[in-house]
Amino acid sequence: MEPSAKIYIAGHRGLVGTALTRNLRAKGFDNFVTRTHVELDLTNQAAVEAFFAAEKPDYVFLAAARVGGIHANNTYPAEFIRDNLAIQTNIIHAAYKNNVKRLLFLGSSCIYPRLAPQPMKEEHLLTSELEPTNRPYALAKIAGIEMCWSYNRQYGTQYLAVMPTNLYGPGDNYHLENSHVIPALIRRFHEAKLTNAPRVTVWGSGTPRREFLYSEDMADACVYLMNLPDEKFVPLLGQDRNDGLPPLMNIGVGHDLTIRELAEAVKVVVGYRGAIEFDAGKPDGTPRKLMDTTRLNSMGWRAHMTLPEGLAISYAEFTDSLVRSL
Repeated sequence: MEPSAKIYIAGHRGLVGTALTRNLRAKGFDNFVTRTHVELDLTNQAAVEAFFAAEKPDYVFLAAARVGGIHANNTYPAEFIRDNLAIQTNIIHAAYKNNVKRLLFLGSSCIYPRLAPQPMKEEHLLTSELEPTNRPYALAKIAGIEMCWSYNRQYGTQYLAVMPTNLYGPGDNYHLENSHVIPALIRRFHEAKLTNAPRVTVWGSGTPRREFLYSEDMADACVYLMNLPDEKFVPLLGQDRNDGLPPLMNIGVGHDLTIRELAEAVKVVVGYRGAIEFDAGKPDGTPRKLMDTTRLNSMGWRAHMTLPEGLAISYAEFTDSLVRSL
């Protein structure tokens, strides 16, 4: 990407978007075009097409999405598939119509089958059944990958999909019902510490294994990929093939832990002294989700943040945000 290039970050105020903005600024990019949801409804096709026609961005990071944990996915399945399909369809097509040079589409590890071999490779996509609790969201993201691939093959576009593992970090969503597991645990343990609650209840059995990637590492990987020279970037796009390997790249840390171990780690960081109990009557989701990052690592990129360090930074940011809100 040229230093003066105009960059559109869809979803620039979210966990992913803010991390991307910080990383790009640190690398000398400063020509950003952004819109809030109030300014631009990305589910509105006409509005998105008008925006692209007026702004003509050179590069697009498609980080806008309706996201949430198990509870949100179970409660709002219609919104999760409808909104995500609309957002990505509108942006990908408008990017093609307005000659965007490269587009990076951000998905999620939930695109992979519920019982995929571990660690999950890019070629495991669509090889067996999805996890029912987040199937609408996963299907929308799979459609986005297929759309990138189709446009690459038919129109010669340069659209790459990346699948980060579970993310956390500054700017996370700490809503008690709609957040992902790390911010939800941080908030629960913090509130339990303040009230001297004797125990904190965690959804599920505690046995599923999950991998967690710090948002700043995720952003660094995305910018790294978008900055690859053509001889390395173009072969990833599947422009001349239909061999089952889509334009898809995993982003992760390469190791995981149980939800029980995660809860214990968050408890330590927060300084909560009570007990942890697990509600096995609540859904566990996929038994294990560990990303195979061999392809990305072989290209020269690896994650740097350790989980204890990342949790400590996230908790400090969470408590700072509470102080700022007073």
